[in-house]
Amino acid sequence: MKSSSELITETIEALNSLANHERKELAKTYYPTKMKVIGVINPDVKIVIKQLKPEIKHFNPKQNIQFSKDLVHTDIFECQQIGYELLEKNKKLLPHLSMLDVEQLDHNQDNWVSVDTYSSYILGVAWRLGIITDLEILNKTESSNFWIRRQALVATLGWNQKARGGTGNTEKTLMICMKLMDDHHDMINKALSWALRELTKTDRNSVIDFMEEYNDRLHGRVRREVWNKVNTGLKNPIL
Repeated sequence: MKSSSELITETIEALNSLANHERKELAKTYYPTKMKVIGVINPDVKIVIKQLKPEIKHFNPKQNIQFSKDLVHTDIFECQQIGYELLEKNKKLLPHLSMLDVEQLDHNQDNWVSVDTYSSYILGVAWRLGIITDLEILNKTESSNFWIRRQALVATLGWNQKARGGTGNTEKTLMICMKLMDDHHDMINKALSWALRELTKTDRNSVIDFMEEYNDRLHGRVRREVWNKVNTGLKNPIL
C-alpha cells in the first residue's frame, strides 16, 4: 500500500513523462499562472487520473480529501486540476468536506482555469450543501482581487448545473449577479454572463425579468450573450 507522498511523487513523474511543449507554451498566454505548468493535454491528464484511482480506492473520505489537498498544494497546475477532479468525480466525498477543507483547496487561484474548476467543482457544491454560507460567498464579491470576485459568480453553478447536483436557485444566483453587475472587469463580465445563462435552464423568466430591469447597467457582452441564450438557446448566434 503506497503512501500519499509516494503517490504524489509517482503522479508528478507520470505527468512529466507526458509533457507537451506546445501545451506548456499555450499556458503562458491562455491561462498564465505562477504555478509550475508541466504542459499535459487534458486527455493525458485523464489517463493519469485513471491510473491513480485504483491506488486510492482504499482511502477513507478524510484521506481522500487530504490527498486532493496535497496535490493542490504541490503548486503544479496539473496536480491542482487532478486534486479538484478526484473530488468532483467522487460525489460521496463532497459532503465530507469541512469549511477548512474548502478554504485550503482555495489555493493558487490566479488564472481562469483554476478559478472556474475550483469554484464550480468545490466551492459551489459546498455552498449548496451548506458547508459554507451565503455570507462567505457575498464577502467574495467585495474582494479587491477580481479572481475572488469571479469565484462568487462561478459558485452559482453549484446551484444551477445538473452535473453539480443543482436543480436551480434563482434567489441566490441573482443575489450574486446583482452584487457584481456593475463590475465591468472582463473576467467578471464573462462569469456574470455564464451565471445568468446557466440560470435560464431552470428559470428563464426570472433571467428575462433581470435583464429587462438592469439592461442599461449590464456590459455589452453580458447583454449580447444572455439575450442570445434566451432567444436562441445559444451563447452566440449562428452567422
